[in-house]
Amino acid sequence: MKKNFKLTHPNIKVPRLVEAIKFEVRKYLKRERNKPLPDTVDFWDFDCRFGADEESAEVIHVSAINKSIDEAEAKQFASFYLEILAKPGRRTKKPVEEPQIDGKEEV
Repeated sequence: MKKNFKLTHPNIKVPRLVEAIKFEVRKYLKRERNKPLPDTVDFWDFDCRFGADEESAEVIHVSAINKSIDEAEAKQFASFYLEILAKPGRRTKKPVEEPQIDGKEEV
């Protein structure tokens, strides 16, 4: 999804527009996550960019989308650009640390 969202409308108030945009984003993410996974993939990951326009868009995390939309509303942007691209994700194992006693490694 690469889209410019407008925060101005002659009949709809800004808070209602913001809620509609957030709903559309959640619906898109859910639809993408429900697509069948390839065999070598663990989950769908997302590359996200947010900004006042496409040229000034910066990379953000998926969990920061709603916060970025709220900031755009607070700064009274007339519109903003949001890009969400699905990509395959693979889980990595966390390194296991061995227990230590009094700062010395156990043998």
